[in-house]
Amino acid sequence: MNPAERYILEQEEPFRSILLHVQYVIEKTLPSAQMLYKYKIPFYYLDGKQPFCYLNQTKGYVDIGFWHATHLTLHMEHLVSEKRKHMKSLRYFSLEDIDEQVLTDILLEAYSFRDRQYYK
Repeated sequence: MNPAERYILEQEEPFRSILLHVQYVIEKTLPSAQMLYKYKIPFYYLDGKQPFCYLNQTKGYVDIGFWHATHLTLHMEHLVSEKRKHMKSLRYFSLEDIDEQVLTDILLEAYSFRDRQYYK
């Protein structure tokens, strides 16, 4: 088992279920994305070198942070930037909080910006 998978499986509920579901949606939506263990959390990369998004369980929720978030325009009401200039994330406190359509839309939009610079 790689460290990213171990990170997910070692989380307490409901965070483990949230992370597993998000992992499933990411890998179903972007089969070429590779989950690595970077910065002590699971981090998805494209083409093995380009950061895409991270999964982090912190402060009572799961944070799905997007690398090219400054370019995102869809579902802005669901994205949190809280004291961060360039990063935006989706936050889930329970499995029921996950709107799979919103997550998929944001994943696909972020993927469409994969060739752009990190910041506008």
